[in-house]
Amino acid sequence: MRVLIVEDELFLAEAIRDGLRLEAIAADIAGDGDTALEQLSVNAYDVVVLDRDIPAPNGDEIARRLAGEPESPRILMLTAADRLDDKASGFESGADDYLTKPFALQELVLRLRALGRRPAKSTPPVVELGGVRLDRFRREVYRDGRYIALTRKQFAVLDVLMTAGGGVVSAEDLLERAWDENADPFTNAVRITISTLRKRLGEPWVIETVPGVGYRMSA
Repeated sequence: MRVLIVEDELFLAEAIRDGLRLEAIAADIAGDGDTALEQLSVNAYDVVVLDRDIPAPNGDEIARRLAGEPESPRILMLTAADRLDDKASGFESGADDYLTKPFALQELVLRLRALGRRPAKSTPPVVELGGVRLDRFRREVYRDGRYIALTRKQFAVLDVLMTAGGGVVSAEDLLERAWDENADPFTNAVRITISTLRKRLGEPWVIETVPGVGYRMSA
């Protein structure tokens, strides 16, 4: 495993690096956001240990940039902020895990190894398409800045359609990915959910029906 430590407190960064190396984890250091982005552009890292309060661009901005890339490293946020609201905004930015200071090095090692076992990220926590913004972490949807209240099933269907990035998704795929294994394959639940979802999102319609094929989001 190779880790990038983004921390502006040099003594702490070096202590983390030396401790990780003793655990057979390769580690590099970046003291600010610009240096971190430069190193990320030339080196392949499995995990980024990212302090939120670094010189600009800060940790949240770096997390958002990485979350938008198809094969970005995992992000472990490291910060002294331990309020739930702080953690929520960190996860929303794209963090995969969160560790507050002070912390035990062994806990950091365990979290890094757990992150290293997970498959690569495929989608960012927030996706936007056709004026619709879907936030998976907060489970919120906005259309041109207007909040849209959705049921859990409507949210799940919209998530699948937006993840497809404008590609066509069949009714069978929607049924498989947004319903449980007990769903009746002959049900009209997909058609009904799409119809109500269109109404919730409002005009102009952003969900298109492709006759005989399925549905897609219009960009």
